[in-house]
Amino acid sequence: SREIMRRLGAEGRLYAFDQDLDALGGALDDPRFTFVRSNFRFLENWMRYYGVERVDGILADLGVSSHHLDDAARGFSFRQDAPLDMRMNQRARRSARTVLRDYTEEQLATVLYLYGELKSSRRLASAIVRARARGEIVTTGQLVSALQPLLPRERERKDLARVFQALRIEVNGEMDALRQMLHAAVDVLGEGGRLSVLTYHSLEDRMVKNMMRSGNEEGKVETDMYGRAHAPMKPLGSKPQVPSEQEQATNPRSRSAKLRVAVRLAGDRD
Repeated sequence: SREIMRRLGAEGRLYAFDQDLDALGGALDDPRFTFVRSNFRFLENWMRYYGVERVDGILADLGVSSHHLDDAARGFSFRQDAPLDMRMNQRARRSARTVLRDYTEEQLATVLYLYGELKSSRRLASAIVRARARGEIVTTGQLVSALQPLLPRERERKDLARVFQALRIEVNGEMDALRQMLHAAVDVLGEGGRLSVLTYHSLEDRMVKNMMRSGNEEGKVETDMYGRAHAPMKPLGSKPQVPSEQEQATNPRSRSAKLRVAVRLAGDRD
């Protein structure tokens, strides 16, 4: 936000969305800056609230932040024993603890398969159900202990990361939020406006890629009666931008980042 503000003109405005209460402490003291404590899925509603009909650009930095990973009490990382929370919005009712406690074995397997892309999702879900039968799973350490016997040593850290990713996505409804934001972006971007999205795993990247290419999640470009392609946005570049080796060396967490950019085309709006 600081870098964007540095480049904004006197008449520019920046609306920064974050549902995490802790982010409020980093809000900028500048009359051109507005902090919106909300999920970006409500982008269109908030722009209407502030009387903004069209915007020139949208930058979405998806996923979990370094602050979340470094704060053990938030329960986002398997590397530190902490309460199973994983809520980005601390006011939300659903947490990783309630998901592990209340979901059926089938529901858990579905979450692990869809959002963690784990082939062993059914065995892992079964292990969770067996563990919680002996007592509620309330810490990250307890969850790791329940799953470790099933994980090959050479893939243990990678698979645990995928388990935690899957739970985090489910707890925060991340894929639904992303879907709603992308559709809202099409409506609020002015002609020639840019949508820039930083993704960190294949599920996010696939959805962003398809929406930018075709305007829908399937990636199927619609055509008119003359066979002319009809899409609300045009991707800039055939491939996403990825961090340089130097950036990865100084910021290892950037390794999986992909930046995709699209421009809003002229056309009808729903």
